[in-house]
Amino acid sequence: MVVFRQELGDVLRDARRAQGRTLRQVSSDARVSLGYLSEIERGQKEASSELLASVADALGLPLSYVLREVSDRVALAEGVVVPDTVPESLARDAGGTELVGAR
Repeated sequence: MVVFRQELGDVLRDARRAQGRTLRQVSSDARVSLGYLSEIERGQKEASSELLASVADALGLPLSYVLREVSDRVALAEGVVVPDTVPESLARDAGGTELVGAR
């Protein structure tokens, strides 16, 4: 079973390491305790939306990018192919509201 918090932690850790930054640096910039950020990265704690936005901002990443990366990893683990665009049938089901990416 795929656990969202573990995938989220992996995405955050990978982004931090790719930037060559320490947990201490990111936790300071995000105003999150070092221990709590460590637990989030290890998939042991659930991050609130506010905390997640703060960490993404500290990493210089849009929250949508972080969530997309997590979504892509979950889909891969589930063996699901996620299209890059919204299927036309789903866009029509949105009640006449055009969805971003709908074709």
